[in-house]
Amino acid sequence: MSKNREIESKTLLEKAVFSAILRSFPSKTSFTQTNYYFDNDQKTLKNNKISLRIRLYPDKAEQTMKVPAKKLRQENYHEVIEINDNLSLKVAQEIVENSLNGGVTIFGHNCGTYLSNNFPDICQDLTIFSYSKTTRHLLTGPNNCELTLDETSYPDGYRDFELEIENDNPELIKQTLNTLLRQFNFHLNQKNTNQSKIARASLHKK
Repeated sequence: MSKNREIESKTLLEKAVFSAILRSFPSKTSFTQTNYYFDNDQKTLKNNKISLRIRLYPDKAEQTMKVPAKKLRQENYHEVIEINDNLSLKVAQEIVENSLNGGVTIFGHNCGTYLSNNFPDICQDLTIFSYSKTTRHLLTGPNNCELTLDETSYPDGYRDFELEIENDNPELIKQTLNTLLRQFNFHLNQKNTNQSKIARASLHKK
């Protein structure tokens, strides 16, 4: 289990810009992941600005909650407290399959403890409402800052392309993002900035 503060810039890109950035910096690794998103019918977690997912990798899995930070360290970027529990791939696949088939999903470990302590009335009502599949590329970007490039598809067939810059130092995020803005001539606006995948998955579910 890990619990950490996540500060990141999230920018949706045109495919051409995404591809240009991908070609321009050294690759650290690439992999695929599938996210299954959970809430109840009343959208209790969403209404409390909380996201809950199970993420499947080719050889492992994890469950993650993102909850609001009580005190923000900055105001420009996406900032949450992230709670992660490692799962075996087999266990995670069984949870997902059970939920998709209408079974009751009970979360354990630290995510389960958070739910029990804060939302005990919904613990047996959580089901998968959407999912996303991502090919993720990690690059060494400007200022030796790691860049994450995500190509993501959703249940209705929609695809998008995203740049994430996660770092504990907001000033480094700003410097790196500004360098990319100048080099690749893209612009930030309300529609392409700090948009969460879970919100897009909800919008583009079948």
